[in-house]
Amino acid sequence: MNYLAIIPIIFLALGLISALIIGLDILSGHRQPMMVMNFVYPLSALYAGPLAVWFYYQIGRKPGKKPFWQSVAIGALHCGSGCTVGDVMAEGFLLMLPVTIFGSKLAGTWTIDFVFAFVIGIIFQYYAIKPMRKIAAKDALVAALKADTLSLTCWQIGMYGWMAVCFFVIFGHRIPVTKPLFWFMMQIAMLFGFLTAYPVNWWLIKKGIKEAM
Repeated sequence: MNYLAIIPIIFLALGLISALIIGLDILSGHRQPMMVMNFVYPLSALYAGPLAVWFYYQIGRKPGKKPFWQSVAIGALHCGSGCTVGDVMAEGFLLMLPVTIFGSKLAGTWTIDFVFAFVIGIIFQYYAIKPMRKIAAKDALVAALKADTLSLTCWQIGMYGWMAVCFFVIFGHRIPVTKPLFWFMMQIAMLFGFLTAYPVNWWLIKKGIKEAM
């Protein structure tokens, strides 16, 4: 039995099912006070699977002020959802138009991944800050850049770190993006992204640079 073929499919299916469970619950009337969070939780489930479902029902779905550590976790998930969308879009773009930097396709891929993740992540943060603070578009954009630049960078570092271990240590080669195994490794990479972004979000929120969610 080829476990490297079966296990990725199982975890990818769990991610899709988990995202569907959360999405249907939100559509059934349990809207988040902050509009963008209606997208964050299903997107988080794509990589975190049942963990995201647990977090959503135990923490995210409940109204009211949350303990600080939970607000930090939500802030990190918010950052990660932008990275998730950006990375998926980037990989699709690179399938059609591969990019090489200094002779390295991997360097080109990770650069494009970062650009897409950064842009989408800032858009997500913009739509969190603008309605919360009720400020002008320009001010909201500046605030979004201040709030999420470091967080996004740390998330991507965690993600790249795991993928580097996969490519250079575990498998000894790059995994084709068309293989389920690649996306299973990306699911794990996003969890590492959460771990590296969490302490930074703690600091950003504590300092008032980023809003508590």
